[in-house]
Amino acid sequence: MNFAERVLSFYKNLDIPKDLPKGIGVLYPFGDDKVLSINQKFYTKYYNDNKERTFLIGINPGRLGAGITGIPFTDPMRLESILEIENDFDKKPELSSRFIFDVIEAFGGPELFYSSFYFSSVSPLGYVKEGKNINYYDQKDLEESLENYIHEKLLQQLELLPSNRDFAFSLGMGKNQKYLEKINKKHNYFNEILPLPHPRWVMQYRLKRKNEFVHQYIQELERVFI
Repeated sequence: MNFAERVLSFYKNLDIPKDLPKGIGVLYPFGDDKVLSINQKFYTKYYNDNKERTFLIGINPGRLGAGITGIPFTDPMRLESILEIENDFDKKPELSSRFIFDVIEAFGGPELFYSSFYFSSVSPLGYVKEGKNINYYDQKDLEESLENYIHEKLLQQLELLPSNRDFAFSLGMGKNQKYLEKINKKHNYFNEILPLPHPRWVMQYRLKRKNEFVHQYIQELERVFI
């Protein structure tokens, strides 16, 4: 199997974590054949090879981006307007996706970017509480209930996909970085975790400096460009 077939196999067989705290819902788009078809088009278009990629690891999917499309940091708008993959999802924008696609454009476009990088998340599925996104670390009992699931899914991807094990990027310089460093120290997924500011943090709190952070991303990504 090539990279595309391997990652599609991972998502097609992705199970839902069990025994979550009361009131926590799971964003699981992969039960929809429409999502699986979109994913097949995306990964076949950009990952139809066996080239090694560097992981960029976010927190967990949100309900307006990957929680709909199944593709990390990709909302329905940019899936169609930039990646040219038509879809009938509700075309609501997602802040993290907007920033990431500015980075992708500055790097040289989707073909060049995806040829060397692969987006994942600490948790490959997202979570909601009372209709709003919740991160895996926002509730201690949620984080604890997901510990084995997170390890299992990260390890599955690393064993399945051609991966650069020297470096991985944490998209998030606070709690996500600390958690990744903690589990990486325990399980030795990568030699080093390199931190980058989370896209949503940039767009929500540092929007006027967005171009500065896009430049920071490009500088750091070019360090490990393969």
